[in-house]
Amino acid sequence: MKIIGLTGGIATGKSTTATMLRDRGIPVHDADAVVHRLMAANGAAVQPVIDRFGDSVLASDGSIDRQALGGIVFKNAADRRQLESIIHPLVTADRDDFLAESRSMGAPLVVLDVPLLYETGGDAACDFVILCDADSATQRDRGMARSGMTEQKWDAILASQMPMEDKRARADAVIETQYGLEAARRQLDEILDRIRVPDASRNAAARSTGVDRHDT
Repeated sequence: MKIIGLTGGIATGKSTTATMLRDRGIPVHDADAVVHRLMAANGAAVQPVIDRFGDSVLASDGSIDRQALGGIVFKNAADRRQLESIIHPLVTADRDDFLAESRSMGAPLVVLDVPLLYETGGDAACDFVILCDADSATQRDRGMARSGMTEQKWDAILASQMPMEDKRARADAVIETQYGLEAARRQLDEILDRIRVPDASRNAAARSTGVDRHDT
């Protein structure tokens, strides 16, 4: 089973690309969705977060108010590291369960959709990393259109993430998302073909020699 990492900066089209991958029948583990679940009412992260950051981050429905929490952690690197020390082990455990289940089902490819893949060292678990990117003007326009986004919050989020040029240098493939959905789909399909080629080549070689690849 090949593990594909999917990452990008804020508002670079990563979530849309993840949907495209699901549409192609590839299982996707969404780290952001896991975090939402952990911080929902009765989620495993709720009490540890309250213990560390206080009742001001608790919403009336018993969930964590992510906007209030973000207002704290994006202003202070030490607070952000404290939050990460709570959240990351829980997300990693959920990811490991996903990978084990996918292996048991015989999935040839799976995707780990992780916004901070490089920042958290998650790329070490991946065989191939796809980076979603967009030019800075497009990225900013998309980001500032989000509910609750401010100039200050935008700048703080960018400052908390690895620069995109550094991510581009490390990624195995880049999808440029500023050119629209159809262009992104074509880029994604070309990348998936590249990822699958080694398996196809190995199968062809096995057939030509009369050796099944599972016997090697």
